[in-house]
Amino acid sequence: MERIAIISDIHGNLEALETVLSDIKKRNIDRIICLGDILAKGRHFSECIKLVRDNCDVVIQGNCDYYFSSFTKADNEVNDKRLQYNRANTTEEEREYLANLPYSYEMKLSGNLVRFYHATPDRIDGYVGDMADLDTYYKMFLPSDNIVSQDIADIVVCGHIHKTYMMKVFNRTIVNVGSVGNSFEVYRHKDKDADYRNVTKATYLILGGNVDSEDVGPISYEFVELDYDIDKELSTSVDAHEYDGLVSELKYGLYRDLEGIRDSLTSRGLDISNIEKKHND
Repeated sequence: MERIAIISDIHGNLEALETVLSDIKKRNIDRIICLGDILAKGRHFSECIKLVRDNCDVVIQGNCDYYFSSFTKADNEVNDKRLQYNRANTTEEEREYLANLPYSYEMKLSGNLVRFYHATPDRIDGYVGDMADLDTYYKMFLPSDNIVSQDIADIVVCGHIHKTYMMKVFNRTIVNVGSVGNSFEVYRHKDKDADYRNVTKATYLILGGNVDSEDVGPISYEFVELDYDIDKELSTSVDAHEYDGLVSELKYGLYRDLEGIRDSLTSRGLDISNIEKKHND
């Protein structure tokens, strides 16, 4: 049985990535797959890109990798400043590498078709969390023009939402691996959660099974959560764009763009009233 480490959503967090790669080396891992979003937010873009290129067997494009490598102008001032910051802190060769990463990857594992992509089959920035309806979940297994094959997947492994979950849908499995460098696992309210502490962790998944085997066999899933030195990462990132937002997210799990996320999800017809109620209660 092979053991595959799947990492995602590093977002320029060098300390978290080094911690995860060090842990992977201790665990008899056969290969590493990265689901994208290597840059954006943090400070150490080039260092993280190099580590991913040196250590990962497969790298898939994330929405930030695509966006910051393919566009030179954004649609509003806030996004344009983020775009220019990311482009200024990457080389032309690095941006070309990111722009040409594949959308998806797939393999046979213990008789199951496993498909890897960043967000959803048809949108690199699509959002499917752990409170969607069954029809939405089922579409995660379906092919699209972006997908390698046109077969229905048995297992889907994705990232993007910075939150781990695993779900069985019609005898198929969706797994979200969470985030290495920008975990959204602990959602805290700045006025109502007084017990502030370093709560966010670096998360990844270890997937086990018989690679390239058509014979149905065992498959294992192991979520790994690791503490890393958040203060050290922040101390080397003081000149990062929107540094206060980075501190808020890494130390307290308070996402800087909650208003933007709400507007984005609402514009796609998603009802987030239950999420907002839980956040405000």
